[in-house]
Amino acid sequence: MDDLDRQLIGLLRGNARLPAATIARTLRVARGTVQNRIARLEQDGMIVGYTVRLAAPEDARRITALTMIAVDGNNVEKVLRSLRGDASVSALHTTNGRWDIIAELRAD
Repeated sequence: MDDLDRQLIGLLRGNARLPAATIARTLRVARGTVQNRIARLEQDGMIVGYTVRLAAPEDARRITALTMIAVDGNNVEKVLRSLRGDASVSALHTTNGRWDIIAELRAD
């Protein structure tokens, strides 16, 4: 894989439906070069498929924050139960070390 292949893959990552002619103009190579390179990248297993990217759901545009929580004593389960009841908590993770819980919060 050379720089041209990397640039080609970068363009396809941005929009896998770009016409070969558009890619060729962008990369300043012949359309046949683009088609041949895509075919080779597919054949070599570098490109294994193409996909569709959907617009972010409305709640993905909300503010997301991560907060680390230290719990005194042996009260982690009690704190977790309390946090699970809060609608703004979207995920909870327990950890070892300085922090006992990592909470993912979402709000408008």
